[in-house]
Amino acid sequence: MTQQGVRWTTDQVLALAPDVASRKAGSKLGTAGPWSGTGSTDEGAVWGQCKGSGSRPYLTVVDIGGAQGAAYKCSCPSRKFPCKHALGLLLLWAGGAAQVPGSAAAPDWAEEWLAGRREGAERQRAAPQGAPAAPADPEAARRRAERRAQRITAGATELEQRLTDLLRGGLAQAEQAGYGLWEETAARMVDAQAPGLAARVRDLGAIPGSGPGWPARLLEECALLHLLDRGWLRQAELPEELAATVRSRVGLPASATGEPLRDHWLILSQYDTSDGHLTTRRIWLYGTESGRTALLLSYGAAGRAPSLVLPPGLTLDASVSGRPGSLRAELTEQFGAPVAGGARPAGVDAGSALARYGDELRADPWLESWPVTLTGVVPAHDADGGGGWQLADADGKSALPLTPAATASPGLWRLVALSGGSPVTVFGDCGHAGFRPLSAWSGTPDAPLIPLTD
Repeated sequence: MTQQGVRWTTDQVLALAPDVASRKAGSKLGTAGPWSGTGSTDEGAVWGQCKGSGSRPYLTVVDIGGAQGAAYKCSCPSRKFPCKHALGLLLLWAGGAAQVPGSAAAPDWAEEWLAGRREGAERQRAAPQGAPAAPADPEAARRRAERRAQRITAGATELEQRLTDLLRGGLAQAEQAGYGLWEETAARMVDAQAPGLAARVRDLGAIPGSGPGWPARLLEECALLHLLDRGWLRQAELPEELAATVRSRVGLPASATGEPLRDHWLILSQYDTSDGHLTTRRIWLYGTESGRTALLLSYGAAGRAPSLVLPPGLTLDASVSGRPGSLRAELTEQFGAPVAGGARPAGVDAGSALARYGDELRADPWLESWPVTLTGVVPAHDADGGGGWQLADADGKSALPLTPAATASPGLWRLVALSGGSPVTVFGDCGHAGFRPLSAWSGTPDAPLIPLTD
């Protein structure tokens, strides 16, 4: 239940699904037929009993308002979170009080679990706050850091030599050698404990098969990789902020060091990417009071969805801690369930969006994109410019092309349908490859935020 008594929408509930199969199975259970004993509280707890194939119904309870984020418990054997019963129960709850009454008292089996969560949240709140705990053995930690830096330096030196050999031999050999050349080099960077370098090397492997113009694109990316290599090898000569950016791009972890900022954070977007080994969930937040933008990352092993789930379009009363020189942040504490509403970020035109990306690029030459909100733009098919799509200002004087991935995404058609030829506001990533729309809304104050990612 939300604090204002406004229940989530169907799309917001389905955004919790860990995969497509769970979304379909949960949708089938979003009807009153199999459910009994349902109820909910104003604090965000929802419970019910779902009739299954056995003699006993599954006992399902969901807490979407806890300080530790949404949590689910079900007596079914599924290892997915949330399972199809939790999704079905929330869909039923989203349908209204006629199917899941509000302001109800939880039954004993649900109250026991909810009480345990409340006690855990109280213990966490009472724990000492402040700077991260110091390592138990600072001298051992220093020696480990030195050894890792030495390995990265050795890896960066080797990578420099490999890039030199590639250019001396000609880029044509990259196409002939296939992906194995890059995978072997990436494995060497993993051995050197430089995951950032390894990821960039793997990206190089996909360029020779990316169509006409690939040699130029490969040369550009090799140049950026060379710049990063040189930055690491000569970081002592760099300004501290740029040196910190280099360390982050190479793959050294950075902890959130800023003071937690409490705000009502509008959830602008949530989407997953996967490299076959790891699923990364990116959640963009906008502070409706501070005006800040923050990025939360959550990870899941292959085949498992990340644990952090925040449906786009809702607003979360929470505190987040930022990382220096980055939009990356960590969710420190949540003070209730996400609720509907919340002020939207003010948008800019296409020219201002490009200027903002350029400003950030000066500080971080390896920056792929920067989050911006475009206002008063219309999706338009660029028939004269190669058949792609773009977001054009309403006066038609400037436009941003969409990335190839965005053009091929079903989200493009949701954006076109939302616009219908009229100006809309679009939040997304603005980068050198184009603009990737992540969510959009029309000009009316109470217009819903439409996610444009799957």
